[in-house]
Amino acid sequence: MLSILDKYILKRYLGSFALLLVLFLPIMVTVHIAEKVGKIISKDVPAGEVLWYLLDFTVYFSNFLFPLFLFISTMFFTSKLAMNTEVIAFLSSGVSFNRFLRPYIIGATLVCAFALIFSSVFVPKASSGFNEFQGKYFRSGNDMNTTNVFRQINDNENIYVSNYQPSSQTGFDFTLEHFDGIELKYKIYANRIQFRDSIYVLSGFKKRTLLEDGEIIERAQKKDTIFNFDIDELTPTDYIAETLQFSELNEFIELEEKRGNSSLNIYYVEKYKRTSIPVSAFIFTLIAVAVSSVKKRGGMGMNLAIGIVLAMTYVFLDKVFGTIAEKSTFNPWIAVWFPNIFFAIVAFFLIRNARR
Repeated sequence: MLSILDKYILKRYLGSFALLLVLFLPIMVTVHIAEKVGKIISKDVPAGEVLWYLLDFTVYFSNFLFPLFLFISTMFFTSKLAMNTEVIAFLSSGVSFNRFLRPYIIGATLVCAFALIFSSVFVPKASSGFNEFQGKYFRSGNDMNTTNVFRQINDNENIYVSNYQPSSQTGFDFTLEHFDGIELKYKIYANRIQFRDSIYVLSGFKKRTLLEDGEIIERAQKKDTIFNFDIDELTPTDYIAETLQFSELNEFIELEEKRGNSSLNIYYVEKYKRTSIPVSAFIFTLIAVAVSSVKKRGGMGMNLAIGIVLAMTYVFLDKVFGTIAEKSTFNPWIAVWFPNIFFAIVAFFLIRNARR
């Protein structure tokens, strides 16, 4: 059963968090639309599409920012409790610091559970709408291009293109290798491959078939043919992992591993963030209470200043290690969870100090 203390703090905890979301999300949307309004007007985007885009934008970015909002809101209302000497009153009445933390832990559990459901159900759909709108109206064709794509399309065939343009469904320096076990049977080259009217058009075509006593070489300036792969799957966009449910994401990663995708870390980073971001609610809550429950000479402003520095440090580490993992062979699990592990250690020492 929740005591009066639990209900009082839990109400303030959840209420402050909800209030901060209501205040800051409209500001975030307004700033974003003000930045993009020129492109929206110049491309005559329908009002209905803009409204859906703004809704997707709000859902998409609130998923990343909610730990910071929670941290700042917890810092704010706990600092008010400390400034009004309410924390001292609680502890002086015989309530231990651990008991004082209980409603915060309950609140963090509720927020974490909601965040897990939110990121699994609503965020993938919002991410799809947000990125599709960005690609349709805000990104140039060159921004969507990918380079040096190698894919295993089945157990016997590999394909490669040096550059792929999704807007025109065109790839350059195309190669297809067909194996029988480990033995190469034939190899197809083309300066350009383009998907047109359900047919693949190969320019600068060359096929080299290997025989026991030699080889056969076929050449053609242009050749129409059919392959057993979809050109849109030649190289999936980087954000595709964000648009998938958790089970779908695991299946997608397994498929990409079989295809020999060299950019798997991008998808693993997204997978691990599905759980690391909600868990950060606990860590930020503990740090916020430890820092702001002590009445300081600088008052509430000092607590908020410390909180903002810690929050920005978390964002910095999250972005740096996430980028390192996506662009290198660095372990993606370590990259995603390092900020949480680091700040969990910080939270442990801050809580131990606050108990004194």
